[in-house]
Amino acid sequence: MKTSIPNNRTFAYLNWKQVDALPRESTLLVLPTAAIEQHGHHLPLATDTLINNLLLGHALAKLPAEMPIYALPPVHYGKSNEHIGFPGTLSVSATTFMAVVRDVGASLAKANFKKLVLYNTHGGNTSLVDVMARDLRAEFGLRTFTLHGSGGISFEGLDPQERAYGFHAGEVETSFLLAGIPEVVDQSAYTANYIADITRPELLLPENAPATFAWLTRDIAESGVLGDPHLASAEKGERWLEEAATRLAAALQAMARYSDRQGS
Repeated sequence: MKTSIPNNRTFAYLNWKQVDALPRESTLLVLPTAAIEQHGHHLPLATDTLINNLLLGHALAKLPAEMPIYALPPVHYGKSNEHIGFPGTLSVSATTFMAVVRDVGASLAKANFKKLVLYNTHGGNTSLVDVMARDLRAEFGLRTFTLHGSGGISFEGLDPQERAYGFHAGEVETSFLLAGIPEVVDQSAYTANYIADITRPELLLPENAPATFAWLTRDIAESGVLGDPHLASAEKGERWLEEAATRLAAALQAMARYSDRQGS
């Protein structure tokens, strides 16, 4: 699979003697978590993993050379049962996902590493990542951080309906891949579907509300798309990629410098 992670930031390219020489107190290790799942007719199954790699790789390239920050191999498979029924979706259970993250954390703790970032780019993993960050802290004493998506950038120019309900394979994800790996985007196969309409607010919403309903993609979209890719462009993707990489790099530096004594 294509990678944007710089070679000098790739943990798995080190040998064990090089790993043993890393400073345990200051080294920050980043575990990417994503998914292999359907992304409509126009994007590949690996979309979430490719975007994770793209954003993280560009962020790592912005870091000061002396900072010991490395990307671990990603957890490619995620909790993707919202996309069951679509060929190609490879979903693991919440139990399996959390067990894998726990065991990776256990291995790092046994090697006396102190800091771990869980960097997630798949919505179905979000709650599990938050749980595991706390559990790894409690069980192994790891200073564990979470980082999600694009780091909270504003996505200037994003359509308001897309901002609210462009959950999957819409303008943002398509723009990122048009900017980074355009050959995997089939621009002739765009479809659009939304789970809700911002002009018709309801009491029950799909996400981010006091009252929500559980949903499966097949309930809403035959094509598998939850959003509208028609407004996507490489220019938007390049701009958002640069903004996200800058924000993520700043977050990683803050995590690397974080000390438990800050809470004293």
